[in-house]
Amino acid sequence: MPSIKGIPGSPGIVTGIARIIKSLDQIEKFNPKDILVTEATNPSWTPLIHAASAVVTDLGGALSHAAIVCREYGITAVVGTKKATQKIKDGSKITVNGIKGEVTF
Repeated sequence: MPSIKGIPGSPGIVTGIARIIKSLDQIEKFNPKDILVTEATNPSWTPLIHAASAVVTDLGGALSHAAIVCREYGITAVVGTKKATQKIKDGSKITVNGIKGEVTF
């Protein structure tokens, strides 16, 4: 099973459907409890993060917006993967391990 490594952003292990969202203009394809896979987030993304079962980002670290918000809401996150939006296919089933900082797909 292929995997990518990143930085543990918020602990937990979640399996679900990946939704590649590169801008908030694409949120209509996101369903509550999908796994948000994106380049990075900022405060305007907070409602979308709150609806996600997990978050994976290309950019960021332990103090990034996505990591901090996910920890506050108890949502599993792996940040700083560098290539999640390129490697993960939209709609695929993935597992996010926020303890190890790993995403399998």
